[in-house]
Amino acid sequence: MQQQGSLMGMLLPIVLFGVIFYFLILRPQKKRQKQQQDMLNSITRGDQVVTAGGFYGTVREVKEDSFILEIADGVKVRILKGAISGKRSSAAEVSQPETPVES
Repeated sequence: MQQQGSLMGMLLPIVLFGVIFYFLILRPQKKRQKQQQDMLNSITRGDQVVTAGGFYGTVREVKEDSFILEIADGVKVRILKGAISGKRSSAAEVSQPETPVES
């Protein structure tokens, strides 16, 4: 009987550590990966994006594994989808002026 009690006493901290590790590290990481993938899938032609290198650009073409970005007038670059760190907005949203809200 003493052997089973000490075995459970040794396994309980290991199991508890595994559960804490899952909820504090693995689960949030999977959530961030899913958000990043959803963001990449939602990028379409005309969207403004920010690359991991800090370049702002407008998506001119969407390919299977990359984007063609225009980072300046007449300057187009091809960048891998994984190098996009964020989506700013679409070009149509940027060109529309904001209307003040009257209260």
